[in-house]
Amino acid sequence: MRKKVEFTERDFFKDPFSRAEIEKLLQGGKPSEMFNFRSPSFKKMELERDQLTDAKLIDLMLKEPRLIRRPVVKIGKKVYFGADAKVLAQALEK
Repeated sequence: MRKKVEFTERDFFKDPFSRAEIEKLLQGGKPSEMFNFRSPSFKKMELERDQLTDAKLIDLMLKEPRLIRRPVVKIGKKVYFGADAKVLAQALEK
């Protein structure tokens, strides 16, 4: 029998995250976990990845939501950034 899953969808291009929301999603983790270094938007910026501070990564994500690894999925207390369907399905089984 499958579990019933309720979810809330948010288009963070139309309703961007605040700094406080990003920090809450990170749960004390590093902003690099949430940052999409493969994004064409990031590549266009021609920035040196190892020169970016945690605060700068958050600033960039606030300014350009395409730099956030998608999907952002919160299951229980755990947050997944850029997880594939298999990882999310396993998380839901717990």
